[in-house]
Amino acid sequence: MTDPRPYHVLGYGTLLGTQFFQSFVGGVVAFRALPRPQFASLQSAIFPIYFSLQTALPVAVALTASTGGQVLGLSGLVSEEHRYSTFLPLATVAVTGLINNVFLRPLTIKIMRERKHQETRDGKKSYDPAPHSKEMQALNKRFGRVHGASSLINLAAFLATIYYGVVLSKKLE
Repeated sequence: MTDPRPYHVLGYGTLLGTQFFQSFVGGVVAFRALPRPQFASLQSAIFPIYFSLQTALPVAVALTASTGGQVLGLSGLVSEEHRYSTFLPLATVAVTGLINNVFLRPLTIKIMRERKHQETRDGKKSYDPAPHSKEMQALNKRFGRVHGASSLINLAAFLATIYYGVVLSKKLE
């Protein structure tokens, strides 16, 4: 029970599985299957949990990183040997999850509220076919930028997780 390796692998597997499922399965299926308002409601409930996991799990994986069953610790993680192979990819995932959760998610919610108010003023949904008011066009553009930044950051986290998986796999005997 004190050997960190099983926890490390389980933590990594949970992180990768969560990222893969949310990004490429659950989110896509929900977008295709649900009407836009229900999809937005679902994502609003899922994203705080998802981004919290994306922030916490790489920390747990880093804290259980080991050599021969001995935990590396912070000094071992930032050592020359593990800085780029372990610390950097896991820190990247944690920081991107934090950025998405603390900065981009609230900004997205704010823009979505503004679009909802503009929809009431315009009498037209933000996702209805054009033409749109100049205000709605600006809000849609802002939403697209913030959503795109969030998606790009999420992709960077996923790629960093894959990179660490390659590093981890090379340690298997």
